[in-house]
Amino acid sequence: MPRSSGGLGRGHRSKGFGLVEVLVALIVLGLLAALAMPGYSRYLELSRAATIAGDMLSIELAIERFQLERNSLPPDLAAVGMDGLRDPWGKPYRYLNLATAPPGAARKDRFLVPLNTDYDLYSMGKDGSSVPALTAAASRDDYIRANDGRFHGWAADY
Repeated sequence: MPRSSGGLGRGHRSKGFGLVEVLVALIVLGLLAALAMPGYSRYLELSRAATIAGDMLSIELAIERFQLERNSLPPDLAAVGMDGLRDPWGKPYRYLNLATAPPGAARKDRFLVPLNTDYDLYSMGKDGSSVPALTAAASRDDYIRANDGRFHGWAADY
């Protein structure tokens, strides 16, 4: 008796993928993703740093313009039209005029020496929290301006 051509008899293969092929493909994709993640994370960090550096340069130029026109530092970022600017995590940049700041408010390095003599400018980083001392865990991810503008970078690198 002849076999029907619609069955899966000998000589006929299924046109779909088997369980083993699907599992192998998923494993390969998982390995590729695991290998790509560190590079992508590093790319995101560099992108955020570049964004913050550009924003902070714009803020510094606005502060310098204000200082040249009025012979004093602005009281806040609103005075230079930069109060609406946000860091990559959606938080406002922080500015502190050291001439009018309360005692102990200035950002400090590991020796508890103020980072700047004119003003502090920084992003509070991914965690959104910060304290004056850079050695504190809450400040390690901050992007800071230090040495009166001669250093820009992550607090952990200062």
